[in-house]
Amino acid sequence: MAVSTEETVRKEACMSFEMIAKTLQGLEGILADELRELGAEQVQEGCRSVSFRGDKAMLYKANFHCRTALRILLPLVEFKVVEPSHIYDALSQFEWSKYMQPTMSFVVDTVAYSSCVTNTRFACYRVKDAVVDYWKKKGDIRPAVNAESPDLYLHLHVSEDKATLSLDSSGESLHKRGYRVVQLETPLNEVLAAGLILLTGWRGETNFIDPMCGSGTFLTEAAMIALNIPPGMYRKSFAFEKWLDFDAGLFAEISEDDSKERPFDFCCYGYDISPMAVDATKKNVESAGLSQYVKVSRRPLQLFSDPPLPAILVTNPPYGERLKVRDLTEVYKLLGERLKHQFTGGSAWVLGYRDECFVQIGLHPSAKFHVFNGQLPCEFRSYELFAGTNKEHKTLMAQSFTPKKGGTR
Repeated sequence: MAVSTEETVRKEACMSFEMIAKTLQGLEGILADELRELGAEQVQEGCRSVSFRGDKAMLYKANFHCRTALRILLPLVEFKVVEPSHIYDALSQFEWSKYMQPTMSFVVDTVAYSSCVTNTRFACYRVKDAVVDYWKKKGDIRPAVNAESPDLYLHLHVSEDKATLSLDSSGESLHKRGYRVVQLETPLNEVLAAGLILLTGWRGETNFIDPMCGSGTFLTEAAMIALNIPPGMYRKSFAFEKWLDFDAGLFAEISEDDSKERPFDFCCYGYDISPMAVDATKKNVESAGLSQYVKVSRRPLQLFSDPPLPAILVTNPPYGERLKVRDLTEVYKLLGERLKHQFTGGSAWVLGYRDECFVQIGLHPSAKFHVFNGQLPCEFRSYELFAGTNKEHKTLMAQSFTPKKGGTR
């Protein structure tokens, strides 16, 4: 008996295949946990990546739900590269008609850690030539390269003599959630912000405070985590929506399911000395539809007092690009003084990269995680501010929430 097209599509959707989720260094463990919770199989942590297996629904879920993924890749072919010409040789023979039509535009991105391939731009040209010549040999029209809004995103990864060509199912990096309407200089990456909050173990069990909130990335991501709102809900599109096998019904079922959202009985509080920062935060929070859960006001760090406890504090002080080191250390000294005298009973987490600044806080960290903020090697340190004995405090914290083990200690 012949198998219907509908049955074939359904079987293909249930087939398991390998995928790779890219992330920031230090967040691999958190991303692996996210993928397991979504139902991914054979999850393995790598360097700035996590490999896993799943079906088409899993690919859609990973893009829509993962807070710490930058992009989700679908490996198509692996081959050996001793010299750049081997890229063309391997990919001109690849059966491109399975994944694209000649009328579709495409773009190529290359990452290489190899003595065999040292010019990534030339490697991109070799991939482009292979795709175009494949269709020319078939007598079809030449597919166009479109760097702005392509129909297909191709990703070439070369590690020494091993090359992997993948389809990028995300397109624009997943850290670009879509809610940010006002951007200040050097905003915190949304994936990093979400990953750091998840590292603390906080999921909305207390209030959340950022006394130097900038454009509000920590506050917005915290509210989304507390309410369990998927980060993908603000995105206009994903690259997989233009794939030949895109299942619009399946994706609608995933993206419209709000059954796992939860109530948030506390609030996220943000403060900043800059009126521009406060205005930017308010507009970004409003864009995300979270104004009910995020309260922002102008207040210098010197006036940080009487915080709404119980609370966790997470902040990213200035790094010194526009401040003298002496002024910068004064900021950290003031932060430590405010924490010691105004935040008793709370848990504070600080992201920074200068040891001399951390020293000024004057508190012993209970945990340290190594991460990168852009190109800067940073530390994310935890401080427990408590009254009474250490034993009493640990018992109280154990009843509240527990920091994750992800990242590098």
